[in-house]
Amino acid sequence: MFDAKMKIFTGTANPELAQKIAKYMNCEMGELNIKKFPDGEIWVKINENVRGTDCFIIQSTSSPVNESLMELLLMIDAFRRSSAKRITAVIPYYGYARQDRKDQPRVAISAKLVANLLTSAGANRIIAMDLHAAQLQGFFDIPCDHLQAEPVLTRYFKKKIKINNLVVCASDMGGVKLARSFAERLGSTVAIVDKRRWGSDQVEALNLIGDVKGKNVLIPDDMISTGGTMVAAASFLKKNGAKDIYACCTHPVLSGEAVKKLKNSL
Repeated sequence: MFDAKMKIFTGTANPELAQKIAKYMNCEMGELNIKKFPDGEIWVKINENVRGTDCFIIQSTSSPVNESLMELLLMIDAFRRSSAKRITAVIPYYGYARQDRKDQPRVAISAKLVANLLTSAGANRIIAMDLHAAQLQGFFDIPCDHLQAEPVLTRYFKKKIKINNLVVCASDMGGVKLARSFAERLGSTVAIVDKRRWGSDQVEALNLIGDVKGKNVLIPDDMISTGGTMVAAASFLKKNGAKDIYACCTHPVLSGEAVKKLKNSL
């Protein structure tokens, strides 16, 4: 049953998703005004009393990333200053997640900085979906619920697609755990593509671990950004005798010419 002391609000990143969540929860969306000044500054105002209320703010920090993130920070601050009892930031896509370590000298660990900013703004809890690396949960000094899309995606392939003679393939070594989990749910074997990355969007597949000859292949991933990894993996699998190749991801970032690359692959 919906708790009258709980309210759902949304930023501009994905109001459609927020509406669906509110409908599922059988509650009204909270009223919030967000506007941008001519110089680009963002202005936020809550249009109702939230004192003592359990507030959920649904806002992906997706493209435009910096704008969406700043909007979320200002919303959290507004709720904190309006005496909300608890503020939960629901972030389906967590921007800057890939900058989670110092892979070069003198670079920022942006994922940790964003976590600090959300906490300092006044968030009491974070709910995120398929963080790029599970250890990002430890970047937060407040509770962080890490939800996974895997049960939903595997259920879809099992009931809707029903692929026979299936192999689940990791597009790189980092995706082995996800591929194995998919394979366990779908009752299939696992393969792995070993890749080398030359730049942010240049990927070369080098070796294949496992057998895909004459098999249908599913490549799961947490996100598809430029599409380079997915296209290189699919092409390499095809050369090694794979039949139909399927791909799925939680976060279709699809930056640059990703859509074109995927359409023209194989």
